[in-house]
Amino acid sequence: MLSYQHIYHAGNLADVQKHALLAWMLDYMTRKDKPLSYLETHAGRALYDLASAEAQKTGEAAQGIDIARDWFAPDHPYARALDRVRAAHGATSYPGSPQIAAELLRPIDKLHLAELHPQEAAALRDAMRGSGAKVHVQDGFEMAQSLAPPEPRRGLVLIDPSYEIKTDYTRIPGIIAKLHRKWNVGVIALWYPLLSDGSHKSMLATLEGQGLPDALRHEVRFPPAREGHRMVGSGMFVVNAPFGLAQEAARLDAKFARL
Repeated sequence: MLSYQHIYHAGNLADVQKHALLAWMLDYMTRKDKPLSYLETHAGRALYDLASAEAQKTGEAAQGIDIARDWFAPDHPYARALDRVRAAHGATSYPGSPQIAAELLRPIDKLHLAELHPQEAAALRDAMRGSGAKVHVQDGFEMAQSLAPPEPRRGLVLIDPSYEIKTDYTRIPGIIAKLHRKWNVGVIALWYPLLSDGSHKSMLATLEGQGLPDALRHEVRFPPAREGHRMVGSGMFVVNAPFGLAQEAARLDAKFARL
């Protein structure tokens, strides 16, 4: 299904959780003087204008990053990436996860980004020009499996589907298990929505029953973006979670608890 476009939701509270943890992990991993690979299965266009008609239509950024920006000190990697993007592209710009990765990674690192939506893939190429990233116009799950283990082997993959395809909930545990078998040193970070109908629960139960190493599950809850909206929170499930990520997640919990 190719109808999903993240511009309608860019900068919402789910993005704040996902991008804050992603930025922290990438910052931690780049402290070591060894190259790494960054893979993303559902990249989107990487750079968003929160003043656009699409973003204004939902108003999710106004309830998200517009409130949460002050949660992060200037030296936090999420804040650093956001500030760099806004300095380069304007005060209403917002970096998606590929752009955050491009801001925080080094010339020695490799970026592989998958996006199937033709318009989003074209915009992704434009945004990533000069970054050295390779854009794959293909199914992101297939891209990750075909590259695993990537070179360099040290690295992180972000799995961030829209979940418009309902079978994703049943497929993802098997996809992650297979990916981990092929790339046992890789950090595998899965984002998922917390929905009022509990669609995510069986997926998480299966993931937690697979005995994946150093697995961290982090969930935050927040008010629905609008009346009738089914997303009431956001989650991250991380395999081979970097040291200190649990403490960073706890700091984020304290911020969300004030909403």
